[in-house]
Amino acid sequence: MGLEGEVINEGHEVTNAGTGGVTFVSVEFEVYGHVQGVYFTKFCKDTCDQLGLSGWVKNSKKGTIVGKVQGDKVRIDEIVQWLSRTGSPGAKIDHTELRNWEYLARPEFRGFSIRF
Repeated sequence: MGLEGEVINEGHEVTNAGTGGVTFVSVEFEVYGHVQGVYFTKFCKDTCDQLGLSGWVKNSKKGTIVGKVQGDKVRIDEIVQWLSRTGSPGAKIDHTELRNWEYLARPEFRGFSIRF
């Protein structure tokens, strides 16, 4: 287990897909700890909607929360902090892994959804 709120940033070098000055980024995440049964996916969706981010989130079979989020780099940094330190009320985040950072010309998703 990692330290509480620890962020494990695998492959943190962001690849540039020719953004033309617009800094849209994409990142996959997995949140570990007591994160299921505490409405984490709902609060994640609400937070991403408020930040204007697109992507998806879902409960995994191994008891974690997984997802992919896309949007403006500054807003992505905000959701990464939420995913690694805040979470939903009642959640206890052990650590968050971030994978496959990349720049995008535009987001691949419209809106943010909860997957089942």
